[in-house]
This record gives sequence, structure tokens and C-alpha cells, in this order.
Amino acid sequence: MTATRAVAAVDLGATSGRVMIGRVGDDTLELEEVARFPNGPVEREDGWHWDIEALWAHVRTGLAEALRREPGIESVGIDSWAVDYALLRGDELLAEPFHYRDARTARGVEAVHAVVPFAELYRRNGLQFLPFTTLYQYAADPLVDGAEVSLLIPDLFAARLTGRRVAERTNASTTGLLDVHTGEWDTALAATLGIPASVLPPLVDPGDEIGSTADDLGALPVIAVGSHDTASAIVAVPLSSPNAAYISCGTWGLVGLEVAEPIVTDAARAANFTNEGGVDGRVRFLHNVTGLWLLSETVRAWEVEDAAAIDLPALLRAASAEPDPAHLFDADDPTLATPGEMPGRIAALLGAEPPTPDERPAFVRVIVESIAAAFARAVRTAGALAAREVDVVHLVGGGALNALLCQATADRTGLPVLAGPVEATALGNVLVQVRALGGFGPDAPLEDLRGRVARAFPPLRYDPRP
Repeated sequence: MTATRAVAAVDLGATSGRVMIGRVGDDTLELEEVARFPNGPVEREDGWHWDIEALWAHVRTGLAEALRREPGIESVGIDSWAVDYALLRGDELLAEPFHYRDARTARGVEAVHAVVPFAELYRRNGLQFLPFTTLYQYAADPLVDGAEVSLLIPDLFAARLTGRRVAERTNASTTGLLDVHTGEWDTALAATLGIPASVLPPLVDPGDEIGSTADDLGALPVIAVGSHDTASAIVAVPLSSPNAAYISCGTWGLVGLEVAEPIVTDAARAANFTNEGGVDGRVRFLHNVTGLWLLSETVRAWEVEDAAAIDLPALLRAASAEPDPAHLFDADDPTLATPGEMPGRIAALLGAEPPTPDERPAFVRVIVESIAAAFARAVRTAGALAAREVDVVHLVGGGALNALLCQATADRTGLPVLAGPVEATALGNVLVQVRALGGFGPDAPLEDLRGRVARAFPPLRYDPRP
């Protein structure tokens, strides 16, 4: 590579979205944020949804601004959260996409497990039990039968940009309908569950060109990346050891290992570990832990209570000065899964009253330490299930900015934590695009891409305290 290449990365998270310009050269790897916008569940009469049209407007506006700032952009890549989908007939959305935290998923779980026991599902799709996995959502959705196609969120936006309807494989692996051994749609399972195979689009892989944008957005190629945001994030984890664990920490904490083959043992199923598709055919063997959702929902409730913004950095500094809590709660308790009233629900798990304003720093310390304890359990379990002696933990994503969380994770795992990069997802998105454009040679392994990340964004080390 000689000339610096520029690409646009659309990165949609469960609480915010952004459009970034990525620039990559021999000694350059940088991101420029050109648009950032809020995202989150919106409550309608029939439950929690995504405001998909507002998101789409932000994406288009952000891409236009990226092209204005950097006319040399060569391609676009899109990633987002997993499992949620849009049903289409023609160009028409049959409904506003549901949010994965909507309570309807419970009906889907009962319907699916009445036909196919979870042990059989795990053998076929390798996924941990999560009540919002796409196949459970389909089972609760009466509109599926009338749809021509179902598109996961990044695939929906790629289709709007290019006119081509596909399913990117890493994100498709989160639906529960992808065969964990072959990486292809399990149409027999879909048929058993009454899901029409016709709604499942053709699969593409990271690095494949999906199509091109319209002329008003530069007639640029749209390149499939690891469109599940965690798949893109893991591309940019600068793994420093073959036995390294990773935590991709944002709303969720995705805790696990990168492995070559799926692990679908009875022990892995009992531990509720998942095997999701990664870039270049790698397997993301991980467990979903509730992440910073607990903190952000708690702060949101306090801001409503106070009718004023909370200074989160100051609150975290105050929490760091609090003593280690005597009691923790289970960060994965199902009562914490839905929006609203988070301080009261956490307090109930602790057998306490919701905190007064003066007690908030100590309460935040309990939240952060409880998340770190869940991370530590998942790291230990991942190592045991994969027969690896984990020797370091890489923590990427927004959680890498939370020094209290990083130190607590080091303390509770007894392992060094290497924090950063914060924008791992956007970096992974950018690097896969540039590789597809020939920037590193088409066969450049992930290790080469990760080396670039390590040089450009040296991680911050947290050692466990005695």
C-alpha cells in the first residue's frame, strides 16, 4: 500500500449510530466521525420498536456529509446490532421493526421449543439461549408468512443503498437459522418451525461487493463487512496471545475467544455459550453478558428523576473512591432485560431501597463491579470449555473508556486487561473494506489487520491489584 485509502463506515449501535470516514495508509489508520445520532427503543401501541426511518435518514445524511468532507471515499460498509429484522413485500415495510427487548419474544420461545427442543437447536445452530434470537421473534410474528423477504438491519440499509437483498453471513449466524457446521441456511429447520425459506435471502461474506449506491451518493461500491457489529469489533481486537480472551463492551458485553471450529458440546450448551460467525470463517465462541446497558439505564432514570443531565465521568470518579461493595447482583438477571425503572429493579435484587442522590456513587460502584464479576465468570468458563489457559483479556468498545470497569475486570479475572481501541467496530468495518479494495492484498490475514490496529492504537494496560 502506498496511497492512503478512504472509506465510509456506518456503525449502528443499540443506543447510538455514527458515520465515520476511515483512512488507511502504510503508516496511517485513523477515523473521522462525521455524524453521530441517538438510537434506542421507541414505544408504540403494540410494543417496543426501532424508529427505522429516522435511522435511515441519519445514515443518508451522514454518508452525504462524509462524501462532502472526503470526495476520495472508495466504498461503504454497514454494521449494526444483531437479531432484529425488517419484513418487506416489494419495497414496502410490513411493519416497523420490533426491538429485541420487546416482551413478545417470550411467546416465540414457547412456540419454538414446543416443536424443537433447545438441545436440538444448539446442535444445529450452536447458539446460546437468548429469548430474542431471530427465530423466536419469527415465531411470534404473524407477518412473516406474508413477507417476500426478511432483512437484518444492516442488510436492509444495504438494500436501500444498492437495490440488492442479501444476508451477510456473520450476522445471519445470530438468527438461529444458520447451520453452525456448514454456514448455510438450515432450510429444514425453518420448515419444521413453519418459517418460509423464501424469506431468507442469499448469503454473502465479508469482503463481497453487494452493489453500488446511487449517483447522489457517489455511485460507490457497498462492501459487506462483518455486519454484526461484534464481528467487526473482533477484527480490530489486537490479540496479543493465542490464549487471549476478548470483551467487546458496549450495551452488551460479548465475552469469549476466537476459535477455528464451533464448540457444541453438552458442557458449552449448559454454560449457554454461543458460536457466532466471524470474519474469514473464524468462530466467535462467546457468552452475552449484560454490559453498560445497566449503567446507562440507571443514569437515564436518574436524569428523569432530577430533570437534569448527569455528569457520568464525575459520577464514575466518585464511584471509584467508594470501597469495594459487600454485595453484588447477577448482571444477567432476567428482570433487568427491559427498559425502565432500572435503579429500583437493581435495588430489589440487592434487597435494598433505591439509592438517594448521596448514595448514587456507591450504587454505581455496585453496578460496575457486578458487570466485571459477570465478565470474569465468562472468561473463566470460556477458557475451560475451549481447553485454553487464558493469559490476557482485551477489552474493546465503549467500555474501554471506563477505567473503573477495566480495573475491576482485571481484579476479578486476576489477569491483565488491555483496553482499546474504543472504536473497534468502526475500525474492523474499515479494515475489511480496504482489504476488499486490494489495499493490503486480498489474502492479508486478520493478524496483519490486527497488527495495524495495535500500532495505531496502543492499548492501555490494567494489571490486577493484589
